[in-house]
Amino acid sequence: MSLNHYISDPIPVPTPDDAEDGTDFSRADLEFYGVDHSGSSFEARVFFDNPDADETTPRQEDSGYVGSFYIFGHGGCFGDIGHCDIPAEPNGPFDRRPPHPLTPQKRTVVVTEAIKQFRETAGGDLTVTVVPVASESPIDAEDELFSFERLALITYD
Repeated sequence: MSLNHYISDPIPVPTPDDAEDGTDFSRADLEFYGVDHSGSSFEARVFFDNPDADETTPRQEDSGYVGSFYIFGHGGCFGDIGHCDIPAEPNGPFDRRPPHPLTPQKRTVVVTEAIKQFRETAGGDLTVTVVPVASESPIDAEDELFSFERLALITYD
């Protein structure tokens, strides 16, 4: 998934009734998997139920703002041919070398209180909007700034 503005499909919000023992979760995280960091640096602002959010939307609770994560981008590839190609195969189980520097990352935004507040005020399913804001002009303004593989809402007992 690659874009400059992301709006999720509706995500069901868990309730205490969903738990086997009827207790509420103690923590909720939005996890972004496979985040590309090969381009420009940016802040990813996360909003609940505000599909019209953009870089000018206030980072306040009444605007649906729930937090941000930051990407320190590599600014493109300046090495020799193949230098920035990420290996398709992971390192072997006994290979102590670190992963390739451009391996996609995971980013987490803790949204515990925001989820509980959403449940009390709106209820039902929610949508997540992510607005990437570049810290400076991207290398190529036509390139898409924010790219990731999938999003998950994770809750913990």
